[in-house]
Formats: sequence, structure tokens, C-alpha cells
Amino acid sequence: MRRISRILASLLAGAVCAAPAYGDVIPPPEEAARDRPNIIVVLFDDLALTDLGAYGGEARTPVIDGLARDGAQFTRYYTSPLCSPSRAMLLTGIDNHRNGVATIPEVLPPEHEGKPGYSLHLEPGVATIATRLRAEGYRTYMTGKWHLGDGEGQLPNAHGFDRSFTLDASGADNWEDKAYIPYYAEAPWYEDGKPADLPADFFSSDFITSKMIEYLGEGSNEPFFAYLAFQAVHIPVQAPREITETYAGQFERGWNALQLARLERAKALGLVPADAPAPAMHPRMRQWSDLTAEEQAIAARAMQVYSAMIETVDRNLGRLIDYLKATGEWENTIIIITSDNGPEPSNPLEATGFDLWMATHGYEHTLETLGERGSMNFIGREWASAVASPGSLFKFYTSEGGLRVPLVIAGPGVTPGMRKDGAVFVTDIAPTILELANASPDLDGAMAMTGRSLAPALRDATARIWNDGEAVGIEVSGNAALYSGTYKLVHNAPPYGDGQWHLYDVVADPGETRDLKAIEPERFAAMTAQYQAYVSTMGVLPLPEGYNIHKQVETNTLKRMASQYWLELTIIGAILLALIYALVRLVLRLVRRRAA
Repeated sequence: MRRISRILASLLAGAVCAAPAYGDVIPPPEEAARDRPNIIVVLFDDLALTDLGAYGGEARTPVIDGLARDGAQFTRYYTSPLCSPSRAMLLTGIDNHRNGVATIPEVLPPEHEGKPGYSLHLEPGVATIATRLRAEGYRTYMTGKWHLGDGEGQLPNAHGFDRSFTLDASGADNWEDKAYIPYYAEAPWYEDGKPADLPADFFSSDFITSKMIEYLGEGSNEPFFAYLAFQAVHIPVQAPREITETYAGQFERGWNALQLARLERAKALGLVPADAPAPAMHPRMRQWSDLTAEEQAIAARAMQVYSAMIETVDRNLGRLIDYLKATGEWENTIIIITSDNGPEPSNPLEATGFDLWMATHGYEHTLETLGERGSMNFIGREWASAVASPGSLFKFYTSEGGLRVPLVIAGPGVTPGMRKDGAVFVTDIAPTILELANASPDLDGAMAMTGRSLAPALRDATARIWNDGEAVGIEVSGNAALYSGTYKLVHNAPPYGDGQWHLYDVVADPGETRDLKAIEPERFAAMTAQYQAYVSTMGVLPLPEGYNIHKQVETNTLKRMASQYWLELTIIGAILLALIYALVRLVLRLVRRRAA
């Protein structure tokens, strides 16, 4: 009955899209001289541009900050507004409409199901960077979030990874082996393609790092490619209390103050011009002063946990680097650090019935335990707007806040202390890795990459990857952008967009406050034509008439839950029918007695 009660609660709820070691680490291999570097890709989940210390954030990230000083720090790196399309492009170098992951399952309309580019898993002919590097003799490993398909042949072991321990979901609890929203019946963790259990002392950032160290210890003298996809700082935002406490008092002035503070730090660091206008808070946002004292306390605590969760990744990267130094591998290792998209605005508590689902799945939302085991924590739309500064809006949207995220690359072959201000894109990462690895860009039967290598820009501060006249498009579920030089054509759907196209100079105006459409009609027309060419070339499908992303989430969630719980639902239905039948018989009997 406990299982059935959980199902009933789930049906009411909507969907939201010094560390411990785990077991003995296998002794590392002996150092070998190689002309090909090891390559590590570190992917944060929902991290904003200015969240890291090197970009002006509050979280303590000394390891990443040091890598930014010792390597190349990019200030205009663009990804997609949603996790799966970004991850697919990162790993393949191919636009999301060609690689098969045009969007995420939660928002896919039935009209797009099964169409080319919309299968929502990597399609035939799409090779990951792991597949390409393994063909060149690299060892390939992955730990963390996958979310690129869970059917036969869709997990990392079928896409070039020798070893993998991965989560195939949009997220999961960071302390326990359990789902975080009703869309999932469980947290689907896999090791090498087979269902796997988590250790009792699990915390996601620690475990993802420890498992990678274990895999690296199993290797030979061949170079390795390691992909660590952390859950930080996706919902649920969770971190150890002792780290959270160190951020006490830092967020009590609220999100309006934080948004402006982040902008000023971005100006001081040279991330944006000194006269860049402040991004506007959307009219749907609450003012900090509108909250009660109790609401302010829990909101401020949520951001403490957020910063602490970022710090847990930095601490673990330090642990991984220490391991590589001890094994003689660090000096021959290139590390790439970035995020899949901008900050997450969702408030899962707003979904109907979510409080009941939490109660039946061991979650609570209280100040005393916020971010700890059993806590459902999130930062919400106002904090997401604030941390996205100097950009506007957040994840899901093709505003600067949704697309512009950090990128740091360090290691052999990268000129130290380099700041790169030109626009580069998520599809550029895979070809960059190939060139840094001295690997062939060609693979028999593999689809050509659409991105370009950043390697020239890592060696020469003056090198440009994309010239002013060239355009790069991005589209996910109707939200779209096209970049050309410093200009951006952008379209965002309601509720935070207006469904219209706008034109901005996002270098001068990163907050997208001054629409240039009427001032520069020729540029607007030219870029509109370039976007239509992108749509045609990449195979972007039009959305069906009346498409509403929030209604689609609700529909897809109910469909998913019905498929997961059909047996239980059948039993519940039978019980309800039996009860109704018994009640009807009782009423008829009482009526007959009264009539007699």
C-alpha cells in the first residue's frame, strides 16, 4: 500500500526539469612518455556565467580560479538553453537537430516524435568524442549525468566509453538513491550499461570524482579521456551543512542587490563594458521586500547551499588533480570546465500535489535542514535571474542568462593567462579536443561536425574562430537565437518571452535591454534570413499550432507515469471499481428497505 500511496501522490504532481573515498583505489599505472595529452571535461549542471570565483561569483573555487589564471578563460561561450541538447552537442560537435537530441523528452510534442533529429538519443552516424578518441588508442571514462537516451544501445558504453557510472535522468537526489520529481519512478544509475546501486555514504560530487579516480587507476599507459558530469547545481540543490554554514550572511540583502553586485563585479573583471546597462528583472518576479522574514531566511539559505554545492565540485577537482600529480599524469593533462546551460528557475513546490509526493518520498522543505539529506531545495526564478547577471533570464530561454556560461581550458598547449572575448559555441568543444589530441577529424561512417576547433585561439590571443559575417544558430523547442559578431537575433516564448524577434548588440548590452530591430532594419532582415537558412540546413521543425511548453510538460509527465505504473494503476482502478460497486449495492439495499 505504501507503493500505491506514492503513485497516487505522484499522479497529482507535475514535473520540473575533504571528500570521502569509495572503496580502495586501484594502484595507478607507471608514468609513460607520450606526445598525446590526457583530456578531462568537467561539466557543471545549470551553472551561471558569474557563479565561479574567476567570473565574480560568491562560491569559493580556488582550484578552478587557478586553472583560469594558468590557462584560457572565455567570456562569450554559448551553449543551448537545455541540458540534453547541450550535452549532445558537447560530446559530438554536431548541432542538436542533426545529432538526434533537438530538445528534451519532457517538452517534446507528439508531432515531433520519431522525426529526424528528434529521436532524443544519439542517432546512427553520430559519433561521440569518446568513440573518436578510442579509435585513436585513448582510454575513455565517464562518471555523472548522461541523459542522452536509456534504450538498448543508448548508454555511454554504446557510445565509446570503456567504463562509465552514469545517471540517465535529468537529475536525482545527491544524498540517496532516489528520484527527485514524479517524472521518474527511481534514480536510474548504470555502470557500464547495467543497473547499479549507490554506496551508503553517497554524495554526488564526491562519488562522481572517486569513481573516476578508480577508473583511472585501472588503466594502462595509454592517454585517457575523462568526462565528469556533475549534478551541481541542478535541483535538488544540496550540500554538506558544514560547507553551507560558511556562507552565512552573504545573501540576506536579497536577489535585487545580488543582481547588481554581480554586474559590478563583471564590469570590474572586464567581462562586460563599464557602461553596460543592468538587466531588468522580469515583471513576474517578486521584490525581495515582498517576502516575509521567514521567507527571506529560507531563500537566503537556499543560496548558501547553492554556493556550497559549487564549492564541493571545486574541492573534488582539487582531489582529482592531486591524484594525477601523484601518478605523474597532471603535467600532460588538458582540462576543460564549463556548464550545460544557465541557472535553473523552477520551483517544484508550485506543482499541484508536489508536497504530497515529497511526503511519500522522504523529502521536506524546511529552513533547519535545507540542502541536507531528505531536503528538497532550489533557488527559484528570482535568484536565477540574479545569478544570471550581467545576462537576462535563465535556463530554458535563449537570453544571455540562459546561454552564456563559463568556459575554462588549461593544460599543455594552452597559453597561460589568456582571456578570450570572441564568441565560441558548445559545438566547438569536440573538434577542439580532437585537435588537442592530435586525432583525425575523420571517422568512417561518422557525420561531420558542425563546430570548429578552438585550438588556434588557445595558442594565439589574436586568433578568431568565428568572423563577424558568419552566423551560428541555436534552437530548442521554439526558443531561438542567432549570433553574428557582437549582434544577436533572439526569440523567446512566453511566459518570460513575448514570442517576438529582437535584435541586440550583446557585447555592449549583455542584459538585452535595447532592441535594435527598428534602428537597424537591414541588419535585422539579414540576420532573419540567416536564421531561416540555419533552420533549413539543420532541419529545425516548426512547433505545432498552440504549443505551450508548460502544458506539454504536464501531458508528457502523465503519459510517462502511466507507462511506468500501469500495473499499479490497474490494481488501483480495480479497487476503486469494487468500492463503487459495493457502495451502489449498499445504497440500493437501503432504498429497497425504506421502500418496503
